Amino acid sequence: MKSKNNSKGKPFTNKKSGSKTGSQDINPTKLKAKVLQIISKPKHFGYSSRTVLRNLNWENKHAKTLVQSVIEELLEEGLIYLTEESRYKASGAPDAIMHVGTIDHVNARFAFATLEGIEKDVKIDTRDLHSAVDGDTVKVAIYENDDDNAVAGISGAVIEVVKRKRHEIVGVVQLNKTFAFVLPDSKKIYFDIYVPIDKIAGAQNGDKVMVKVTEWPMVGRNGNGIITKILGKAGEHKAEMHAIMAEFDLPFTFPKNVEESAKRVSSEIPEKEIAKRKDFRKITTFTIDPDNAKDFDDALSIQKLKNGNWEIGVHIADVTYYVKPNTLLEKEAYERATSVYLVDRVVPMLPERLSNGLCSLVSKEDRLTFAAVFEIKPDGNITNEWFGRTIIHSDRRFSYEEAQERIETKKGDFATEINVLNDLAKKICEMRFQAGAISFETSEVKFKLDENGTPLALVQKVRKDSHKLIEEFMLLANKRVAHFVYEQQKGENKNTMVYRVHEPPNPDKIATFATFVKRFGYKIETQGKKMSNSFNIMSKDLEGKPEQSILQSLAVRTMSKAKYTTEPKGHFGLAFEHYSHFTSPIRRYPDMMTHRLLQHYLTKGKSVSKEEYELKCKHSSDREKRAADAERASIKYKQVEFMQNVSKAQNSKVFDGIITGVTEFGIYVEITETKCEGLVRMSDLGDDFYTLDAPNYRVIGQNSKKIYSFGQAVQVYIKDTNLTKRTIDLEILPDKSAKSAKFDTSAKFAKSDKFDKSEKSEKQPKKETKKPFKKGKI
Repeated sequence: MKSKNNSKGKPFTNKKSGSKTGSQDINPTKLKAKVLQIISKPKHFGYSSRTVLRNLNWENKHAKTLVQSVIEELLEEGLIYLTEESRYKASGAPDAIMHVGTIDHVNARFAFATLEGIEKDVKIDTRDLHSAVDGDTVKVAIYENDDDNAVAGISGAVIEVVKRKRHEIVGVVQLNKTFAFVLPDSKKIYFDIYVPIDKIAGAQNGDKVMVKVTEWPMVGRNGNGIITKILGKAGEHKAEMHAIMAEFDLPFTFPKNVEESAKRVSSEIPEKEIAKRKDFRKITTFTIDPDNAKDFDDALSIQKLKNGNWEIGVHIADVTYYVKPNTLLEKEAYERATSVYLVDRVVPMLPERLSNGLCSLVSKEDRLTFAAVFEIKPDGNITNEWFGRTIIHSDRRFSYEEAQERIETKKGDFATEINVLNDLAKKICEMRFQAGAISFETSEVKFKLDENGTPLALVQKVRKDSHKLIEEFMLLANKRVAHFVYEQQKGENKNTMVYRVHEPPNPDKIATFATFVKRFGYKIETQGKKMSNSFNIMSKDLEGKPEQSILQSLAVRTMSKAKYTTEPKGHFGLAFEHYSHFTSPIRRYPDMMTHRLLQHYLTKGKSVSKEEYELKCKHSSDREKRAADAERASIKYKQVEFMQNVSKAQNSKVFDGIITGVTEFGIYVEITETKCEGLVRMSDLGDDFYTLDAPNYRVIGQNSKKIYSFGQAVQVYIKDTNLTKRTIDLEILPDKSAKSAKFDTSAKFAKSDKFDKSEKSEKQPKKETKKPFKKGKI
């Protein structure tokens, strides 16, 4: 329909100026362009004709008719389209400003996009994802929200999928006579994948498989695909571990050409190479590692100097001597960026010939190393330091348990040396905490597995002096290497370096956390060195108390997340001005970068490209997160399997637990004995109808006024376990666990990680509360 331009029409009133504009003064071409420009501006629900008029600042019945005619002309020309909500949007949104980012599809209704250059995450309705799925890199247009249709935060729509995170998905086959469906394992994929019967590759009903997506679905539809690999029967140990590896895109093996390259690396150490290095082979040297370790990154040398000081050498495997730039080994190491530690296996960064062989600092063998050597006074102060390449010959391979025995009994081979190291480590540690370091002693558990991978027991890891001894000298080496490079170049133009950065926490998060722990009787200062000291005091006071594990984990989540970067921003948690990763090059690519850069600057090389290394740092940080997520998934699976076996063996056994989170659909409880977390669904609280009191992190019975709150001790038994979903359903013994609201004067509740990214979860209350802590890692 053509636009109408009646010269006898009534004049329009411009709201801002109050001036009269006759219709004969309106240029139809300009009006059409103006209307298209308005509709092209991204808006979440699109535009009504009234909204267009409001943007034009016009009022008049004839104005509405004219604008509607222009809109219909734009529709006919295909320049705009009508949405399901009867709103207008521009085809292709030509004037939209695009932002590139990554999708986090938190539930079936909506996702969030973390965008470059935008501080706050952008909310995207599932219908506006344009076939994007969790983890995809996308282009997003940000919307302006009408006052009457506003949504919380910033909204947008995916305009283009730039890069798929994955092309293959792991799931379970449901087989029919003429077709199959694969139900994805991932909780963040909300569609099934249709597979023609001739594309199932021999899969049987209930098999765990990998399916290649050939057609990504739009909203409300299933995807199409073909099965590429059968992992085994769902629920079997091997199949499930392989499924986790596939889910996180972890490599099962090294490419053949990479293995061949590793085999060709010579094991001989040329005399001319030894001549370039400091020779420590006649100085007492040993390693201290877990009893099941196969690769040994670090060794300590020790000798007493004539002046009474101690020379301590921190010798690190010289991986970069064997892995040269621009080789297949180098490219593979960069792509993996880190070794991944699942409950039953290691997915290594380097082939075994290097990781467990040539690079590993095994005893009774000459090994090439890169060292940080310190002259340390008996009081723990450093008087001199040296960095460079060395050759060592380890005298002894100690397990942590063997080293601890020498610390406790003062007997055994190298007992004197180990106790000197332990004494120095404690003094260095004390100085670190005096400078403002924070102690994060979170509890960890490990599994005892049988030959079939079945978990037999969960054992809590205990950090003793032997562990802390090694940790302290590794921290020292990492710190001093970073400081050395930083100080080499005076002025503002510092040499490019790979730093491990941990920024100070967000003040709002610290303030919120301080309010929470006050309800438990602890005081947290919110600024400066006093903050660190108050964290350490709380950590010490928590020892042995029921809330210890929860509050320490919560404290970690108040912190910023550590990352790799070329920006020397320091490490808040360790109270170091400069910090790098130097001590684990067998399992971390950033350490290899640090070795190369340190050697480059030791030989007076000029600063390298900051942009190039920043990209490598970001890649390494992303790979680190992937490794952590995969490790957590494997642990969660084994926890569910372990509790499933316990439930079968001891039917209706009652466990003590602590409430670690409350949501509108249930209560999360950590079983004290096993550190396994399960969910008590609201529907299973049969004695009353419970509602969420989100600001106070508790649920309250509507009639009885009984309360279940964060940090509260409860007794539970296992109702159900689901290995596929990696979930544990629990039920509470109400008579022994709940308490009446009128007696709830202590208000001991706080936020848990179930409220991590609270506005990003469909499991939250409709009433939004203040954004809580995000997970951090040092």
